[in-house]
Amino acid sequence: MKPRERRAAGQNDLFKARLDQIINMSHPLVKLAQAIDWGFLERNFGTVYSDGPGQPPLPTRLMAGLAILKHMHDLSDEILCERFVENPYYQLFCGEEFFQHRLPFDRSSLTRWRQRMGEEKLVALLQESLSTATRSGAAKPADFTRVIVDTTVQPKAIAFPTDARLMHRARERLVRLARKWGVVLRQSYARVGKFALIQQQRYAHAKQFKRAKRARKTLKTQLGRVIRDIGRKIKGHAPLEEAFARELMLARRVHAENKNLRPVKGAPDGADLRVFSLHAPEVECIGKGKAHKPYEFGVKVSVATTLHHSKGGQFIVHAKALPGKPYDGHTLGTVIPQIEQLVGVELQCILADAGYKGHNAPQDHRFKVYTASQKRSVTKAIKREMRRRSAIEPVIGHAKSDHRMDRNYLAGQAGDAINAVLAAAGYNFRRLLAWFALLCAAIWFELFRIGRSKNILSEARNLNLHGRLKQWRNQALAQARVALGCWRADYNGARPQLPTRMEDVHRVRLLLPSASGSGVALRQGLRASSRRTHRPRGQSKRQKRTHEWIKLGGKVKMIRQIRASPP
Repeated sequence: MKPRERRAAGQNDLFKARLDQIINMSHPLVKLAQAIDWGFLERNFGTVYSDGPGQPPLPTRLMAGLAILKHMHDLSDEILCERFVENPYYQLFCGEEFFQHRLPFDRSSLTRWRQRMGEEKLVALLQESLSTATRSGAAKPADFTRVIVDTTVQPKAIAFPTDARLMHRARERLVRLARKWGVVLRQSYARVGKFALIQQQRYAHAKQFKRAKRARKTLKTQLGRVIRDIGRKIKGHAPLEEAFARELMLARRVHAENKNLRPVKGAPDGADLRVFSLHAPEVECIGKGKAHKPYEFGVKVSVATTLHHSKGGQFIVHAKALPGKPYDGHTLGTVIPQIEQLVGVELQCILADAGYKGHNAPQDHRFKVYTASQKRSVTKAIKREMRRRSAIEPVIGHAKSDHRMDRNYLAGQAGDAINAVLAAAGYNFRRLLAWFALLCAAIWFELFRIGRSKNILSEARNLNLHGRLKQWRNQALAQARVALGCWRADYNGARPQLPTRMEDVHRVRLLLPSASGSGVALRQGLRASSRRTHRPRGQSKRQKRTHEWIKLGGKVKMIRQIRASPP
């Protein structure tokens, strides 16, 4: 059965409070909710449901909004549920019309919704973030034709793997499974196994490696005895053999210390058969040459961002998990067509680091890929653009530290792919949230300027709110001098006059009250646009000190001292 999508009825309830009457409708999160095309998400996500009988699933806007908020603000599922009940802005963003005092869903619904959608459907969130950026003026379609591509590691939420700990955990899992199925073992080694692990860790910490090796050998012997005991007890019982097959396979690999492993049926050639985690056997060991982190345990992820910094920031245009540790250059054959399908334009330039040499890009894009230290077909314009290749590194860093790509808690290879896409979508929506906050400040700033003008009607007639939204970000600095009435006066009591040069105002702190009434500090640096003039020969180095004043809220305050040349 398909979900019953919510539509704003505009009706009042005697016992409930409407959200649009108790919150600030100029809040950036409200503006972002109004800019997102929720119908596009409903059409894309609705294809996974059938029209059969049954209980209708939760609304698409509710679940998609929760996924956006989770990765936009780096929240766990539990914390997200708590914030949803406390925060009316979260409820309005997810499509609620009245304030909800209880959760309208269960926490496990988030997990089931992610598993039902999968990576191929959740890409629509990333696509909608780019579409919203284009509609709101935060980016232009031409910005997505030139991209930077790089790979990183998305670590899994596992403990650092050691042979001793893996052997101990494998034995514990086998003993627990045997107790569940009623298989009686000769000995479980529960007490002595724990003691042997503690001894091995203490010896290793004290750098007594011979004694640590002896303790590890004890753990290996105990694991081997449990494996053979279970094998004898379940032999000839098909249900038990099927129940123990996966755990015995992992335990045998750990017992062999990940050496001389037999290939698994169905695995690709050259696949890494080593086990680094028993609850996440898909984890791979990847070395990226970092001095502080020689090895990382997770999956390789390809990330592509825009080359130039758009008005709203540098957006992620593609993110995809790549299991199997492929060579970076061999990922472009898959990545480039997906980027073009996602953004809807043809790529004109792809910049990559030296790890992409010998790439397998499609034939029509082979000469559009430029790698570091490349000499042929590199023009001066491409050389200048190659200086921005490293601009993708801070984007990856923010996606990891602020949007849950640094530690993936979702299970399986499907969880790796889902987390990479949602982290990229959360990063883009966070940039859009900052963009709408800037637009709200610019609108208030322009209205404040009109209010201080003498001829309000002429100013309002010349003001085109819709046409100037894209220009406000660049004009805000130039209009600060006029809007706030910056005055300059010297010590001799001269009449204050409006400065006529932009270099007279170098740094202004605008204290703009937010719509919620708490006030927000917007720091803007106004740097001189004119060239630096040299002091004529013979002129004294001593100069008069003057003060620069700013009139704000009916009070005149000095914001800095400047040196003025003598007449």
